[in-house]
Amino acid sequence: MELTHFDQTGAAIMVDVTEKKETVRTATASGVIHTGGDAFEAIRRGTAAKGDVLGVARIAGIMGVKKTSDLIPLCHPLPIGKVSIDFDLHPDSCSVVCRCTVKTTAQTGVEMEALTGVSTALLTVYDMCKAIDKSMEITDICLMRKSGGKSGEFIRPGTQTEEDSHA
Repeated sequence: MELTHFDQTGAAIMVDVTEKKETVRTATASGVIHTGGDAFEAIRRGTAAKGDVLGVARIAGIMGVKKTSDLIPLCHPLPIGKVSIDFDLHPDSCSVVCRCTVKTTAQTGVEMEALTGVSTALLTVYDMCKAIDKSMEITDICLMRKSGGKSGEFIRPGTQTEEDSHA
């Protein structure tokens, strides 16, 4: 497989997408933050000293999506059409799962934007709860699915699709 972010001499380049067709592209990424019991309860109850942890993390994730090309050197700036950040609380494991879905119509995909959104949201949860629990751990950040573009659809093996959840 040829690496697209390097020229013939090995120098880093931004991929030329000018000849690519604009298509609707979506990507969903997810990740988890594992907390202690006190931090989890503060998140769940909305009683953290810094305020509404998940509300602030949602806004931070959206901002992270919009700033991806400023953070990842070879990413193209993209017109973001939609961002959603969702959280699932798991009391049994004192963990919070974050999912970020990004949608655009562009010449290149939004996988990096979705991954940046999840990362930023989870880092914000850590920042807002670190006074309660410095041992929190962020894990399992990955691309769950993407669609659009020449490579078509990708669904991470083992991922439940929307169609599966309605069956």
